[in-house]
Amino acid sequence: MISLFKIFIAFFKMGIFTFGGGYAMLPILKSEAVEKYKWVSEEDLLNYYSIGQCTPGIIAVNAASFIGYKLRRVPGLFAATLGVIAPSVIIIMFVAVLLRQ
Repeated sequence: MISLFKIFIAFFKMGIFTFGGGYAMLPILKSEAVEKYKWVSEEDLLNYYSIGQCTPGIIAVNAASFIGYKLRRVPGLFAATLGVIAPSVIIIMFVAVLLRQ
């Protein structure tokens, strides 16, 4: 069984290095989730992206949520989702603190 911490860290790294939105994250998701960790197949990833485009929200977060859910159900969903959005939240909070001074 894949640990929640490993899911969180993997998606945290993806969130750090993804600039340009959900479409820019597709190659990184493919590289990490499909090729490196072999968590999902390439076909599954494309299906998650297709569904993510149809549902409200950010495509990259939706795809991460689907992968996390596949791996560990609801706890995996939360680990993947928090992992992918945490870098953005941290950076925004850091910038807000700097601008406030």
